[in-house]
Amino acid sequence: MLDLDAINPLLDTRDPREIVAWAAAEFGDDLLLSSSFGAESAVMIHLATSVLPKIRVVFVDTQFLFAETHAFVETLRRRFDLDLRVYRPSHDGAAYLREAGEVNADERFDVARCCAVNKNEPFDRAMRELRPKAWLRGIRRDQAATRRDRSVVELSKRFDCYAVSPLLNWRAREVHGYMKEHDLPYHPLYERGYASIGCSPHTCTRPIQIGEDTRAGRWSGSTKTECGLHL
Repeated sequence: MLDLDAINPLLDTRDPREIVAWAAAEFGDDLLLSSSFGAESAVMIHLATSVLPKIRVVFVDTQFLFAETHAFVETLRRRFDLDLRVYRPSHDGAAYLREAGEVNADERFDVARCCAVNKNEPFDRAMRELRPKAWLRGIRRDQAATRRDRSVVELSKRFDCYAVSPLLNWRAREVHGYMKEHDLPYHPLYERGYASIGCSPHTCTRPIQIGEDTRAGRWSGSTKTECGLHL
């Protein structure tokens, strides 16, 4: 077991590149990366593949994503020659809508159920099958109140592995600087005001307005702030 009380104070002062290098040295091929292929996902993919070019990249296709997201996945898959592991729900998307009584594909009345069934279940299955010792993720403290007290390295009892967050202390300024330095692409919807991008129903993802928090467009009008993967 890692001594997280000793490790976290040290890593909390380190650059994301150093954190990824530490994780690669500590866990090697038992390390994987999850990606939503959201607005700034190219940053974590670039960081991870710069150290471990063939790191496994887990992506959950909920069957309700934007067409632009699928195009972005393909753009980054080709650019970085990704070892992409795509996981989907065990049911057809249209069948889920009928069974759940969701009469309008552009809305969700029960967003919690939709996330649980269409995003969390496939990711849980991925982690059971791939059995990593550690998992790189791209969360940052400045993104949401639920992420402010997170640590760079945490023990995830849910997935029976360590969760490593190299970008935790970066803000938008550092992220954008890194993207510019390495000529990394944003998600195609970013220029249309989508700062955080999930599934396509407008109850799940909308553009943000001037002055709003970057995640204000997620599950707008509800108290929900997370899909559940990072809780």
